[in-house]
Amino acid sequence: MTTEIRGQLRYNEPMSLHTSLKVGGPADLYAIPEDAEDLQKMVSWLGQRNIPWLPVGRGYNLLVRDKGIRGAVISLERFDRISAIGGALIKAEAGAENLAVVRFAQRLGLGGIGFISGIPGTIGGAIKMNAGAYGEGLLAKTDRLTLLRGGKLLDFRIEELDYGYRHLRLEEGDIVLAATFKLEEREPSCTEEEIRNDLELRRTKHNVGYPSAGSFFKNPPGEGAWRLIDAAGMRGVKVGGAQVSEVHSNFLVNAGGATARDFLDLATIVINAVLTTSGVTLEEEVRIVGEI
Repeated sequence: MTTEIRGQLRYNEPMSLHTSLKVGGPADLYAIPEDAEDLQKMVSWLGQRNIPWLPVGRGYNLLVRDKGIRGAVISLERFDRISAIGGALIKAEAGAENLAVVRFAQRLGLGGIGFISGIPGTIGGAIKMNAGAYGEGLLAKTDRLTLLRGGKLLDFRIEELDYGYRHLRLEEGDIVLAATFKLEEREPSCTEEEIRNDLELRRTKHNVGYPSAGSFFKNPPGEGAWRLIDAAGMRGVKVGGAQVSEVHSNFLVNAGGATARDFLDLATIVINAVLTTSGVTLEEEVRIVGEI
């Protein structure tokens, strides 16, 4: 395989090096393809050998269990190009940083996605979870997606796909490679104000001081998860090195030496406490993967 693949291949790679929570056991193979052609070769090689694989971005919004991941993790970090394709359309590859995409559009006098400025991570992850803020979701601003499906590069209009609050339903094995956004003309100064306000809000409310994955739980309809967690008396509660943040109670943080098991146990305690006090069952927003 090493003669066929131009990207990097790392064996028994600790996923704690590649997740914002800084926890997670080793992946049997951690692969970083150079481009779409390289990715297609890699997926084909893995498929021929029945080796399972998991695509990741920069590891935000991801919790890897302590025994790690059997098979391959495919990192899309080199898929970071952003381009203008005419009119109010821009195309961003899955590994492009969210803020970089907003800035690129700003330079073209385009806007409408400033609400992702302060969301850490990349476009691929933001698309997969339909990231948003202030009542807006990124897929509502998306014209089409480029997917690797069945070994082929295919474009899908957003109307052809099933999506909603914090989710995008794709077929098993699909990899989001790029998104084309349909934006609107906007003065760069207006976008700058959006960026500044979003970054300041997240600096003051989300600056939790420890490694985190952002919001750990989805907001139930008409309610804020953090309020329910507060009402259950969970702010500051710890299990091992994992803690409900003192700053924002929907953030579970690595206060030092945490394991994935600490986070999973803490999440269970929070879910049970909220169910007891509010009658609401919280659902994790963070994606949980790996061997138990």
